[in-house]
Formats: sequence, C-alpha cells, structure tokens
Amino acid sequence: MLLLIIGMVAFAGGVYIAMENASVSRKQIQANTKRASSYAVIDPGNEEISKSANERLIQPLMERFSEMAVRMSPAGKRMELQRKLRNAGTNVKPQTLLAFKGGVTIGGVVVIIMGAGAGSMPILGVGMLLFIIGFLGSDFWLNSRIRGRRDEMERALPDTLDLLTVSVEAGLGFDAAVSKVCEKMHGPLIEEFDVVAREIRVGETRRQALRNMGDRVASDDLRSFARSIIQADEMGTSLGRTLKVQADDMRIHRQLAAEEKAMKAPVKMLFPTVLFIFPAMFIVILGPAFLNIMASLAEAT
Repeated sequence: MLLLIIGMVAFAGGVYIAMENASVSRKQIQANTKRASSYAVIDPGNEEISKSANERLIQPLMERFSEMAVRMSPAGKRMELQRKLRNAGTNVKPQTLLAFKGGVTIGGVVVIIMGAGAGSMPILGVGMLLFIIGFLGSDFWLNSRIRGRRDEMERALPDTLDLLTVSVEAGLGFDAAVSKVCEKMHGPLIEEFDVVAREIRVGETRRQALRNMGDRVASDDLRSFARSIIQADEMGTSLGRTLKVQADDMRIHRQLAAEEKAMKAPVKMLFPTVLFIFPAMFIVILGPAFLNIMASLAEAT
C-alpha cells in the first residue's frame, strides 16, 4: 500500500513536469508576442493553451477548494482568522489557510483509514503526521507568528517613541512626526505606524486611527500608548512630555519583561536536565558500581 501511494505521487509529479515542459514553447511564443506588441499587432493564439500547467491546473484547483472551505467555515471563524492573519503580518488569505488546513486534515484521515485497512503501521504514522500538521500545525504557526511579531514591536516601541519625542519637541506635529519615523525606521511597528499615517491622510481622525491600531495589534503596550495619546489629545496636555513618559515606561516594562524571562529560564531548564542529563550522569556514576555488584553476585553463586 505504501508503494502504491509513492507510485501515485510519483505519477502525479511526472504528469505535472510533462505538462510544464510542454508549455515551454508556448511561454516563449507569449514572451515574444509581448515584446513585439509595441510595433505590431500579433494574435497570440489560444490564450488558455499558452498558460502554464500551474495556471491551468494547480491554481484553479486551489481556488475551488478555497471557496469550498470558506463556504463550510462559519462567518465568525473567518473573521477571527482574518484578524489573526492581520496581527501576524502575513499576506496569506483566510481561504488559503482554511483550504490548507482542511485539505491536509482530510488527507490525513484518508491515509489513516487506508493504513488501518491495510494494517500498515508506517501508513498509519504518515496519516497521523498529516492529521496533526493539518489540524494543529497551521494554528501553531499562526500563533507563533503573532507572538513573534508582537514581541518585536514591543522591543522596538521605546526607541520609536524616543524618535517621536525628538520630532515633536523639534516642532513637528504628531502626524508629521509619525511620517518622519516611518521614513527613518523599519519593522513591524513602523508598518503599523504607516497604516496610522495613511488613515489620517485619507480623512480618519487621529483618535480613531490610534484606536484602530490598538485593535489590530494584540499588544497591551501599544494599546496603552494609543490610550495615552488619545487622552493627551482630548485634555490638551503636552504631547512631547506624554511621549517621553511613555518611552520611559515602555523601556522599564521591556527591562522587567527581560528579567521575567531570565527568572523563567531555570524552570525551563529543569525538564531537559531531568530527561537527558541526569540519566547520563547516573549511568556514568552508578554503571561501574552496578557491574561490580553483578560480578560479585555471579562469583558468589
């Protein structure tokens, strides 16, 4: 059964490679046609045949499967997934992730059924691996991307607020200071500030643009920063002083977070120590004594 599956995969790969190679000449004709379009009107022929195997076969199949996954998924689940993908800073569409998750999970179930019917443990193992990757792997990848992006933004927030403070104290308004920061710095946090600047330019109020940033990013530090700027704007307090206080607070918070992670390190090291280091130490220390005891017992008998 395993050989049959490998043969089917190899056959599908061979068909795809053959179709891709068969369309090479059509691709060359299409490229020449585009190059000659500036001085002549040439009929490129059948547009469908000129497409590659990926455009004719793989992409329509993935789009059809994505539409099916979207129809089967609840609307609330899609909106939640779209929010998570936005927080992760990835260009993956919700329907694409749903199609991958559903396809790999269903494929894993099918392989498990085939392995159970054939009584083959390797096929069952492959099916379980596919099922775990499809059902849990996509969520684990997405959550790890969200945590990594959030941590990177929180690390860059104090330095970004320092530059904002300098720009505001130099005479720039908050909107101009945000645009200046976007010109000078890079990273996920700067991407969020760039979104804020674009929203303000198209007519959104500063208060609502900052609220939108707090809703987009799953970070308490950024939400606190947005609330502080909104409050300073409403009460008419000094924006430069507010930014300076926020930068100091965020830097202290970053230091405390680093100390917290350092305090957690011994606890995290306990498990690999018990599982991997202690057994080796016991074998090295107690192994010779155990062998001597066994030899003494053998001589006594």
